Amino acid sequence: MRLMLYLGCLFFLPFLTIAQSSPQFLSQVGQVDSLYSNTLQETRTIYVQLPESYDPTRKQKYPVAYILDGEVFLPTLSNVHQFYSGGFMPEMVLVGISNSEHRTRDLTTSEIKMKYGFPFNEPNGQAESFFTFLQNELIPYVESKYPVTNYRSLIGHSYGGLFTIFALVHHPEVFANYLAIDPSLDWDDQKLLKQAEAKLPTQDYLYKSVYVSMSGQLHPQNPKVTIDNVMKDSSEFTLFARSILRFRELAENNSENALNFHWQFYPTEIHGTIPLPSIGDGMQALFSWFQMENTDRFNSPDTPNKELASIIRYRANKLALFFGYPVPPYPEDLLNVLGLMSWDMEQKEKSKMFFEFALEYYPRSAAAHAAMADFYERSEDKVQALKYATQAYELSGSEDHKRRMEALSNK
Repeated sequence: MRLMLYLGCLFFLPFLTIAQSSPQFLSQVGQVDSLYSNTLQETRTIYVQLPESYDPTRKQKYPVAYILDGEVFLPTLSNVHQFYSGGFMPEMVLVGISNSEHRTRDLTTSEIKMKYGFPFNEPNGQAESFFTFLQNELIPYVESKYPVTNYRSLIGHSYGGLFTIFALVHHPEVFANYLAIDPSLDWDDQKLLKQAEAKLPTQDYLYKSVYVSMSGQLHPQNPKVTIDNVMKDSSEFTLFARSILRFRELAENNSENALNFHWQFYPTEIHGTIPLPSIGDGMQALFSWFQMENTDRFNSPDTPNKELASIIRYRANKLALFFGYPVPPYPEDLLNVLGLMSWDMEQKEKSKMFFEFALEYYPRSAAAHAAMADFYERSEDKVQALKYATQAYELSGSEDHKRRMEALSNK
């Protein structure tokens, strides 16, 4: 029962931490930073949010999510990440890219002079240059200054969604995940959509995911147009919706490219409100493979050690395949607590197994070594207890670990 309670409470720890603190402001998201772009010939602002658990002394690195229109949407992404990270998605560094200036210029994918029969004089069509800035300047800057890995996600709404699909179609090697919210695929008479028709069948999207959402604004003047009949309408009023649905059809009909495609229609949302539910649902969908599996087997004291070890190895291998680098399958605290709980249930070998996994996946952790010292001390193996207590002290330099080591030495 205690183990089940712990596993349940684990997902609520971030919330409890927030509830117990008393900040001066209720919400403060994103450290402001900037860099000069030689590509764009201007200074660009970004907002960077580190995970709550970030500890610079541990030298841990995290996946990174880039969100366009960051000054607007980073708070929403931060809230989603705060509630769902750990069990439903990995802890991540969040980077909001400001698009408050030159938004149309940077996010649209081809240059136009007319839009829906009217002159269009706003600078536009420079998505390739903006992508060059992201790939060659912003990403290297973030990777040199912040604790991030090369596992990246890209999120955008409207023109930002158009740019996100542009990245998926033309530069699929840069990002692993793409969240396109009500994307403006009608741009330039569906030019990007036509490019996608040619490229999607031949691209290799193994271990890459895309989530596309669409609002319920199918026709601004005719409520009889529904999701079931909108593709039969040929007016300009429905071109936006029809373009998204056409991309959905393309993605679903080209499953041989291994793209992990997710789709969601929000009939009660409009273009301006759809980002909120899309970011929550989209991030969960994109990281559905990350969610912990077989938790019931850990909850059961009757599960054999060999089965539990197999589950842990399977998860470690799965995460490595998606991330492209080794990742601990479970949080260190969870492995250590499973070890303690198993000891309390008089399952000594199972307890040792969990502590050994904690050491294997967190070899530089003083806490993991101290937990193993506890195990051996309880087992009345003073030699091994001293060994691990000494290693804990060498890793941490902590006075507590030093006193523990000295106490064991004097026994």
